[in-house]
Amino acid sequence: MKAEQLKLLVIDALEDIKAEDITVLDVTGMTDVTDVMIIATGKSNRQVKALANEVSSQAKAAGVQPLGMEGEDIGEWALVDLGDVIAHIMTPQTRATYNLEKLWSVAEVTQSASADSE
Repeated sequence: MKAEQLKLLVIDALEDIKAEDITVLDVTGMTDVTDVMIIATGKSNRQVKALANEVSSQAKAAGVQPLGMEGEDIGEWALVDLGDVIAHIMTPQTRATYNLEKLWSVAEVTQSASADSE
């Protein structure tokens, strides 16, 4: 699956479970680890866990085996590594603390369609 298709799959999975503030960072050329980072907020630890599991489940259903998952046991921050796309899902407090958008501030940032309509 191409990175663009995988990006859309992750966004759809996050929107299915009502993630907030979905932000897409194009980090192509900035790191060899991935091309796209998607950052989303879950309202609670429970929602963060559900969002990470939904991303993983939808990726597997599309034939993409996650390379790794971290943090879904506690739920303050979960990471789903799909190779070309990495999803970071955090509670509002954790997202504010780490501020990945600022850390990767030279990356091209886009919002998902649902974020634009709010």
